[in-house]
Amino acid sequence: MSPVLFYDPVCQQPYDTRTLRTQALGGTEATLVRVADALDAWVIQHNRSEDWQRYRRPQRLTGITDVIVNRDSRALPYVQQHYPQARVYLWLHDRFHPRARRARWLAATAPLLRASRVTALCVSDWQRRGVEATLHSIGVADAVRALTLYNPVDDTLQPDDTAVDPEQLVFFSSPNKGLHFALDVFSELRRALPRLRLTVGNPGYKQLGRISGAGVEVLGALPQLRMLGHVRGALCTFAPNFLIPETFGLVYAESHALGTPVLTYDCGAAAEVVADPRQLLPVRAAARCYESAVGWLPLPWRRAPARVAGAAGVFDEWVERIRDWHRGSRPQAAPDPRFRLSAIREQWLRLLS
Repeated sequence: MSPVLFYDPVCQQPYDTRTLRTQALGGTEATLVRVADALDAWVIQHNRSEDWQRYRRPQRLTGITDVIVNRDSRALPYVQQHYPQARVYLWLHDRFHPRARRARWLAATAPLLRASRVTALCVSDWQRRGVEATLHSIGVADAVRALTLYNPVDDTLQPDDTAVDPEQLVFFSSPNKGLHFALDVFSELRRALPRLRLTVGNPGYKQLGRISGAGVEVLGALPQLRMLGHVRGALCTFAPNFLIPETFGLVYAESHALGTPVLTYDCGAAAEVVADPRQLLPVRAAARCYESAVGWLPLPWRRAPARVAGAAGVFDEWVERIRDWHRGSRPQAAPDPRFRLSAIREQWLRLLS
């Protein structure tokens, strides 16, 4: 076994290799499983009650040289107590800026970050810039270095001969990443293309809530392989998200690995991962208006921000782009070697050596 330990102090429920294969699993947890398995590393989760192979309940393991803490620096006292000689890494998956809640977590543990000479691992250059600004704001930028290590995509994901259905769109992001707005955009798309369909799935723990609408099919929580089967034959992965900027965008990278283009907003790390301006739309002021309006309008009036966005032409760009792709100008997508699991594994090995 490798002397490397991944410690997850914040997961909602235990998970392991079996979970990734058979159940819906959030992108952060799926990424941790892929990397830990590729490195033959130990994994401890704060709420695990039974051991299974390298996945363990909270305990002290001997010989550990490196500990990677997932997401939450408030777990550093646990690491310092149990593995005082180990090198410590803080693997950050969330958006950071100096006034965010995650920044307050870092600020609360600033002395430990400095004393442990922690290395912050970020999942994109876009996210890393926010992390570095936060580290500077709490006064530890001189002691804590930040690096970018992309989330991996399984090497086996490749395009195949699946026929593309030009009437099919898929939304497989967590529902809090703009699903309501996506449904409003899709409703407008149906006016232009009445046969268009939208398949909605959930890769993680967030509840979808009640969803309805002409042409919308809700599949609920799906294991990754089933979800990707729908992505393969779709016109595109449909991701009108600006509410929670993607710090990486695993759904984008996996879609490209299957040969399926993505249509999303140029928000967060989207441009870094998608790397094709034909698949990116600018975030308009009216879209921001939608974001603020949804937060305070009573449910019966939730269509009001959609009308605001529609009146401002926010939906027009989506209609134009999807109509063009539907007619045959769909961009080509391909696996990106930057995100291949084999390549990411080598980067981890170099880091840990």
